[in-house]
Amino acid sequence: MTEKTDLIEILNHINPGLLSYEEWCDVGMALKYEGRSADDWESWSMRDPGRYHPGECVKKWMSFKGSAEPRTAGTIIHLAQMQGWKPAASSDPGHELDWNDTIVVDPDWIEDREVTEPNSWNPKQELIRYLETLFEPGENVGYVTESFEKKSSDGQSKWVPKNNGHYDRTAGQLIEALQKTNDICDVIGDYDKQGGAWIRFNPLDGKYTRNENVTEFRYALVESDNMSIEKQNALVRELELPVAILVHSGGKSLHAIVKIDANDYTEYKKRVNYLYEVCQKNGMVIDTQNRNPSRLSRMPGIMRGGKKQHIVDTNIGKSSWEEWVDYIEGFNDDLPDIDNLESIWDDIPDLADELIDGVLRKGHKMLIAGPSKAGKSFLLIQLAIAIAEGRDWLGWRCAKGRVMYVNLELDRPSCLHRFKDSYEAMGIRPEHASNLDIWNLRGKSVPMDKLAPKLIRRATKAAKDKSQEFVAIIIDPIYKVITGDENSADQMAAFCNQFDKVCTELGCAVIYCHHHSKGAQGGKKSMDRASGSGVFARDPDALLDMIQLPLDDDKQKSIEDKAECRARVRYLEDHKLELPGPDDQLSVPQMQAWCDNHLKDDGWKVGGRHGSKAECDALAFKARKEAAAKTAWRIEGTLREFPTFPPVNLWFDYPIHHIENEGGFLQDIDPEEVKPMWQRASEARKKKNEKKGNKVLNDRIMAHANLVFDNSGKDGIPLSSVVEAWNLGSEKSVRYYIKHGGAQHFYIKDGLLYAKENASEGSGKGRK
Repeated sequence: MTEKTDLIEILNHINPGLLSYEEWCDVGMALKYEGRSADDWESWSMRDPGRYHPGECVKKWMSFKGSAEPRTAGTIIHLAQMQGWKPAASSDPGHELDWNDTIVVDPDWIEDREVTEPNSWNPKQELIRYLETLFEPGENVGYVTESFEKKSSDGQSKWVPKNNGHYDRTAGQLIEALQKTNDICDVIGDYDKQGGAWIRFNPLDGKYTRNENVTEFRYALVESDNMSIEKQNALVRELELPVAILVHSGGKSLHAIVKIDANDYTEYKKRVNYLYEVCQKNGMVIDTQNRNPSRLSRMPGIMRGGKKQHIVDTNIGKSSWEEWVDYIEGFNDDLPDIDNLESIWDDIPDLADELIDGVLRKGHKMLIAGPSKAGKSFLLIQLAIAIAEGRDWLGWRCAKGRVMYVNLELDRPSCLHRFKDSYEAMGIRPEHASNLDIWNLRGKSVPMDKLAPKLIRRATKAAKDKSQEFVAIIIDPIYKVITGDENSADQMAAFCNQFDKVCTELGCAVIYCHHHSKGAQGGKKSMDRASGSGVFARDPDALLDMIQLPLDDDKQKSIEDKAECRARVRYLEDHKLELPGPDDQLSVPQMQAWCDNHLKDDGWKVGGRHGSKAECDALAFKARKEAAAKTAWRIEGTLREFPTFPPVNLWFDYPIHHIENEGGFLQDIDPEEVKPMWQRASEARKKKNEKKGNKVLNDRIMAHANLVFDNSGKDGIPLSSVVEAWNLGSEKSVRYYIKHGGAQHFYIKDGLLYAKENASEGSGKGRK
């Protein structure tokens, strides 16, 4: 907007009487922002005599203090376009329709459709038909019959409702009363035939007539008195508005009662705004003051200034709000053209470059799923570092590029420390840390449909040229930004579409993580483990699923033993001391003995060599402790663009994951969740009982050996002595134990207890 006069010319195309109060204020703020005066606003506002009050503009003008999102000349241009203004052809050669444009018809090419008054006039039947179409019998109806003539300062006048009218009678009561009379006034009362009468199109609670008294947000009013009746009729039908009933106002407009069917007031407002926007974009200059669900509309069956307020039609257009929205959004859908394979056979576009070799392409989506505390965030941080530095990640080569890590869970210091710790643990120098952008949003996160445009805007602004564009956006975790029910397929499909929008707008990959559902997972396919709808697993181009591998006592001890041995060998090497043979380096007892023999408690130094037994033991203990904290994992993949890779076995050794390099130690382990929980618990109890039983048996074998030694080496111990040595209550308890647990090792003969290995053949049959 280069000339101030241009703005006023555009403003003159806006009828203030068709604006809401908020839109009227927006005009004032825009004029002030663009350097105009309060007089300009007031002169324009005077065109709405019904709402203009002298001095109000100046008072309101003083309250405009500026805003983070200011109203500008663009606001006035938008409102003018909504009321049909178009720039001159020389200054606006046209523009490409964007996704917000919902152009269905061109009003200049629509033929007018005539509306005629009914020949046979039955006022009460008109009102009965209206009530039966819009209301249930038990619903309260609001209506107003009293009116007065309101004159403006320029001499114009209009008839307006005198009060809030009636609201305590049901549709059923009104219909019953109308059926018993021939005069509509016997039921609704007398009305002024110059002013007419009004009725509310949504049911009320019978207490009053405000928006909060509306019980069902069923309908909205579409009205335009700036177009001919014939043009209005044509546009309503051409737009396929889901009209429940169309009423001639007896004046300059048709009143279309449109099916909205909103669940609450919030949804009602959204749907009405959408309805009005579509109508305005398609050339219908509508009265936007009719947004309220408690609004009055013209009552059919009434005379007004010598003309009839009558029903034109019922149930026209689409049958429901949902059907109409689908119809509207089918126009100008901004979808790409259809490809004919033959025509592009020799010109098929190249595939996107690989971001992670054999796993993910640039511009595609990847999901990492796993249980809680699997270290998914650490895994994503490792990936971010690998991409930024152009390094390997879990054995896959990553293309180097700029990455944005969107942190939704950790506080800022914790997140930054994790990156630094991971760099150090990975043994990578931060030579390309400038490729890493971290957006910390803990406590500031918003739903994904709100975050996506902000993310696109930030990323676009950050990339000053093509070399600085992001190749990957990592979002961790998505449960913080999920909108809707994660078990709903359609809601999650809409949620995942936000990732597509980011991919498309920025041309980068989007990588995110999600948690497993509760319960056993090992028996499921990898793509069925993620919590919520199956959309999560089926939407991304690459799914990497993590599942924990259980380590039994033997494997856990083996891991800790190897860690201790490696620590001791490393200590000896660091101090340039002699090492034992290769086999002894794998044995904890041999390594401990070697260190005991070659290191002194207080340390020593001979010819530059030094060492301390206590220091070596401390390092060995630390190594065992760290090994005990390691967890084992397996990653399985489901890929859309590449062949599926063999399962990858990992160790999570805080703070990083690394591939197993111990010759298939984890290869044969089945995931813990393969067996049901009850079975795993039963086996654990059985194992615990067996261990306990073995200890008892060993203790009793030793106790029997001591009794034999005390008996001058002679076997055959009196049961009375065994009772005390085995800590049992009676000889009967000894016999019971031998029969049910110890028969493989002991037998009783002639009241004496013998060890099995000394028994004569068949002696077990001679127990007494």
